[in-house]
Amino acid sequence: QVQLVESGGGSVQAGGSLRLSCVASGYISSSCMGWLRQAPGKEREGVATIYIGSFLGGTTYYADSVKGRFTISRDNAKNTVYLQMNSLKPEDAAIYYCAAGLCSGITWDRQDYRGQGTQVTISS
Repeated sequence: QVQLVESGGGSVQAGGSLRLSCVASGYISSSCMGWLRQAPGKEREGVATIYIGSFLGGTTYYADSVKGRFTISRDNAKNTVYLQMNSLKPEDAAIYYCAAGLCSGITWDRQDYRGQGTQVTISS
């Protein structure tokens, strides 16, 4: 059974950086992986996605709120997807989840797998 395990969350000052990692155990047949986040009292939202299938493989999409600050990448050899987060703002504070499934740009049509999440706290 496939599991996604996130790591790299923590507390950082505004303007700082964090790198989240998502390690997938097992073979993922999904065409897309990415990151979502959920802040207290808010709905879960897509942050970034990357196509991992043979078609459009490596293509990335970002939410407008993180464009130019966050970068999603993958290491196929390590079965890992990363989210490099720079110039962090207080509004980036949330639980960040890794997911795999079917996506259309930044929108998730289906999530086949999702991790337990990692907390990101931003102090101003």
